Amino acid sequence: MIHIQEVTKKFQDKKKSVTALKHVSFTVKEGQVVGLLGENGAGKTTLLRSIATLLTPTDGSIEVAGFDTVRKPDEIKKRIGVLFGGETGLYDRLTARENLMYFASLYGLSKHETKVRIDDLALKFGMRDYLDRKVSGFSKGMRQKVAIARTLIHNPEIILFDEPTTGLDITSSNVFRQLVHQLKREGKTILFSSHIMEEVAMLCDSVAMIHKGELVCHEDLEMLYTLEGSRDLNYIFMSKLVRGGSSYAS
Repeated sequence: MIHIQEVTKKFQDKKKSVTALKHVSFTVKEGQVVGLLGENGAGKTTLLRSIATLLTPTDGSIEVAGFDTVRKPDEIKKRIGVLFGGETGLYDRLTARENLMYFASLYGLSKHETKVRIDDLALKFGMRDYLDRKVSGFSKGMRQKVAIARTLIHNPEIILFDEPTTGLDITSSNVFRQLVHQLKREGKTILFSSHIMEEVAMLCDSVAMIHKGELVCHEDLEMLYTLEGSRDLNYIFMSKLVRGGSSYAS
């Protein structure tokens, strides 16, 4: 579970203070898949980085799996898998397999566990043909597949994805979506940002919409469709942005 309580995050830009998040509060229940929606610069990545313990909230608090992100960051890092946009975190001079072995070692996986996990992920993502090639020659889509595998190598209970299908072709995007369905069946908790409304509608139990750092909506998808009288998520999203304001958050 992820519990976000009155989180505000401010950055100092030269002599000016920039507020990226303003009193954001919502909860992601265990086993839920939640879509995080917002325009570029809305605060989505800042929120995900705060949940991942990479940023410290200026005010408010975040608990992940019962641990406070400021007081117990190491406990949280053991339990989460994180992928931020184009930041694959891969080493070009290593092969895909060597990259995955390295990250598995950081989480303390045994050689047997590592081999099983790599074989399983390589099969799921269709990476077996280039598993032993150096990452330096990979296409963007190939890198993204390996990066997603890196995120899942230690079988985390909570997964944060920031634009996870960026750079993937249609087939690979569908593989990712099937993976999310499988992870949900396994009881994983997933929070991911996406600009692809069809993807969010297909995968998510609920959505959280952020506009200019404020939460404007957090609602179960089916309930949101009922309240808005529409199943067009793109229309609902644009409508919420026009209305704006935290008074519309659920």
